[in-house]
Amino acid sequence: MDITTTAGAEASAHAPRESRQPLGRTIRAYIALMKPRVLELLLVTTVPVMILAQGGLPDLWLVVATVIGGTASAGSAAAFNMYLDRDIDAHMQRTVNRPLVTGEVSPRGALVFAWTLAVFSTVWLLFTTNWLAATLSAAAIFFYVVIYTMILKRRTEQNIVWGGIAGCFPVLIGWTAVTGSLAWPPVILFVLVFLWTPPHYWPLSMKYKDQYEEVDVPMLGATRNGSQVGLQVILYAWATVACSLLLIPVAGMGLVYTVSSLVFGGWFIYESHRLYNRAVRGTEPRPMRVFHASITYLTLIFVAIAVDPLLPF
Repeated sequence: MDITTTAGAEASAHAPRESRQPLGRTIRAYIALMKPRVLELLLVTTVPVMILAQGGLPDLWLVVATVIGGTASAGSAAAFNMYLDRDIDAHMQRTVNRPLVTGEVSPRGALVFAWTLAVFSTVWLLFTTNWLAATLSAAAIFFYVVIYTMILKRRTEQNIVWGGIAGCFPVLIGWTAVTGSLAWPPVILFVLVFLWTPPHYWPLSMKYKDQYEEVDVPMLGATRNGSQVGLQVILYAWATVACSLLLIPVAGMGLVYTVSSLVFGGWFIYESHRLYNRAVRGTEPRPMRVFHASITYLTLIFVAIAVDPLLPF
C-alpha cells in the first residue's frame, strides 16, 4: 500500500483544498512547513561548533553558507515529516493549524517543496563547504524522514530516542564544514544532543498524552505513567550532563564552559528531579517546566561553547 496515500487520506478528506490566497500568506505557510522553532535550535548547535572547530571566529562566508545549507536541510526534513504525518496532525490540537491540515499548502506542493530543499541543501553544501558536510546533511534528512517518521514514530515508544539522532547531525556538519574531517569533540557533542533529546521531548509527550493516545502514536509520555517517564527523564538528564563534562578534557575547554556545564547542568537535573518527585506524590507534574528548561539548558551550553574559544584564558 502506498504510504503517502494512507498517510494523508483522512486529512485530505477534511482539509480544504489549497486555494488562491495572498502571496504573503502563502510564503508564511511554506515557512511554517520548515518548523522555524526547530530550525532555531538546530542552528544554535551549528555555529558554536564552527567556532570551536576554528579555535576562534571562522570565515564569515563559510558560516553563512553552512547556515543556509543547514536551514534548507532541516527545513526539508520538517516538510517531509509534515507531509507524511498530515493524517495524525489533523487530529491533534497542537498541530491542527499546520498548513497541510488547514489547506494553505497542498500535499503535492509540500512534497515538491521538501524535495527541492533536500536537493538544494545537498548541492549547496557540496559546493560551498565540502563533500563530507553535504553527505552528513543528506544523511540527517534520510534519518529523520525514513528512520524516524516512516519506521519508528508509530511503532515504538523508543521512537524519539533513536529518531532523535537526526537532530544530532548539525554539530557534525558545523565541524566538518570548517575542518573537512571529524574528531572527538563533535562526536561528544553528537552524543550530548542524542542524550538530551529524550528528556527534552518526553515531557512534551506527557503534556499531550491524550492527543498521542488518540492518534495511536506510542510516545513514552502516552504509554507510561508520570513516575516512569520522570525516572527516564532523570536518567537521561544525568547522562547528558556527564557527557557535557567530557568535552572539558577532550577539547581543552576553559573556565566559561566548565562553569556553565556544571551550573546549567545542575539546574537541568534539578528540574528533572522535580518532575519525577511531583509525579510520585501524585501532584501535577508540570512537564512543560522541564521541556522549556531543556531548551534553555542546551542553548546556554552551546553559547558557552562559542564564547569559550574567544577568550584569552
